[in-house]
Amino acid sequence: QVQLVESGGGLVQPGGSLRLSCVASVTISSLYVMGWYRQAPGKQRELVATLTYGGRTNKLDSVEGRFFISRDNAKNALYLRMTNLKPEDTATYYCNARTTLDEYWGQGTQVTVSS
Repeated sequence: QVQLVESGGGLVQPGGSLRLSCVASVTISSLYVMGWYRQAPGKQRELVATLTYGGRTNKLDSVEGRFFISRDNAKNALYLRMTNLKPEDTATYYCNARTTLDEYWGQGTQVTVSS
């Protein structure tokens, strides 16, 4: 069983920045891929960015050049640095982790972009 705990969400003005953190209860080098997803009210959950064990990244087109995913193996942590935030980035952001057999989700952290 893998537990994921997110933090770092909040209210920010358009153009602002936030960094989300996700701490795993296991050594993240044992995870095949980790990533961030988001879900806005009335919309389906969508992939924001993923990072494989080998370092390959995948991102939603609309966040390319603005959001940056990284990890710290020593801290068992995954990060999402979000810059130039837009109102359409408002959503609950979820940390995700996958092994070859299972998939795990965090509880989510709310990001609200508003003036």
